Amino acid sequence: MAILPQWDKCVRMSTTEINEILRQFDDWLTEAQKTEPEYAEAMSLATATKRGFPSVRIVLLKAVGVNGFDFYTNLTSRKARELTDNPNAALCFHWKSLDRQIRIEGAVSVINDDEADAYFASRPRASRIGAWASKQSQPMTDRFEFEARIAKYTAKFNIGDIPRPDFWSGFRLSPVRFEFWQEKQFRLHDRTVFRLENAAWLREKLYP
Repeated sequence: MAILPQWDKCVRMSTTEINEILRQFDDWLTEAQKTEPEYAEAMSLATATKRGFPSVRIVLLKAVGVNGFDFYTNLTSRKARELTDNPNAALCFHWKSLDRQIRIEGAVSVINDDEADAYFASRPRASRIGAWASKQSQPMTDRFEFEARIAKYTAKFNIGDIPRPDFWSGFRLSPVRFEFWQEKQFRLHDRTVFRLENAAWLREKLYP
C-alpha cells in the first residue's frame, strides 16, 4: 500500500546549504514586498496542544537567519501556551500577488532575553504600552476594560523608558523542512522541498 512517502525513490536529491534556501526565501519575500498591498511578512502560524489539537493564526515575521524565524507574543496567549506544551510548529507565507507560498516546519524555542529586550525597545511606544495592557487571549467584560488598562499603563510609563514585561517575549522556529510552491497553469504547480536529514539538507521535487 503506497500511503507513506517513498523516500527511497527520491534518487535526484542532493545536499544543499541552509544559506541557499534562505537566499531563495529572501528573494521571494523581497519580491512580495514590492507587490503585496501590505504585510508581505505576514505568515500563518500553526500550533497544537499536547494531544495534537491544532490552531492557526496570522503573525508577523520579525527576523530570519540561519538559526530560524522569529516572532513575538504575550507568553500567556494561546499560541504561547501551546508552543510551551508542544514545541513544534509550522509557518505558511502566501503571496497572492505572486501566486506563491512557502511552508516551513520545525521545532520552536524561546528567544533569549537580550534579543527580546532589543526588539521590544524598537517597537512604537503605543505598542509597548499595549503589550503591558493586554491580557492576550483571556476573556474581558468589554472594550472599556481594555481601554482602562491602556490608560493605566500610559500614566505609569508617562516618563522614561518602557521595559519589556516578563510575560512578553519571542519564539524562534528552527526549520527542518521547507516547501516552495509556485502556481502554474491548469494546477500543474511547481513544488520544491528542502528537508533536513542526518545533518544534511536534501532537495527534491514533488508532484503537484
